[in-house]
Parts: sequence; structure tokens; C-alpha cells
Amino acid sequence: MATATDQNFNDYKRAEAKALEIMRAMKATSPRTVDTELALLVAIFELHKPTLPGPTVAKIIQGHLDVLVSHYARPAPAPSPPENQRP
Repeated sequence: MATATDQNFNDYKRAEAKALEIMRAMKATSPRTVDTELALLVAIFELHKPTLPGPTVAKIIQGHLDVLVSHYARPAPAPSPPENQRP
């Protein structure tokens, strides 16, 4: 039996898969990345529109971005060997 945490994660993964599907459809609609970015952000504001003011939604988005950035950051390149150790 799945725990509440497991179920929450499974629900999240289903929502994420649907969001990525929507994003792919949007990319096929407009070649401009900025159109897709703005439309997705508007969707988030619309999701919260009935219950939260815009500035609060912006803070929620920023909080999520702060967490996600580390997952999408590129690893630092490996340092080059010193000149006297290069092949």
C-alpha cells in the first residue's frame, strides 16, 4: 500500500508528464520559446487567480524556481590538467 507521500509523488509525476505533453504541443504551435514560456506562466497565475493575488503567486513561482535551479544546473567542467601533465 502506498503511503501518502508516495501517492503525492505519483500524483506530481502524472501532472508533470501532462505538463510536458502540453509544452511539446505548444512548441509545435509556436516556434518562439518566449511564447511558450509566457503562456505557461499565465496558466500558473490563472490556476491561482480565484484564491491568491498576483504578487503571492509570483512568490510561489520564485520559490519553486529556487528549488528547481539546482536540479537543472550544469555541473562544473572538470579542471584541465596542468601544462606539464597534458598528453
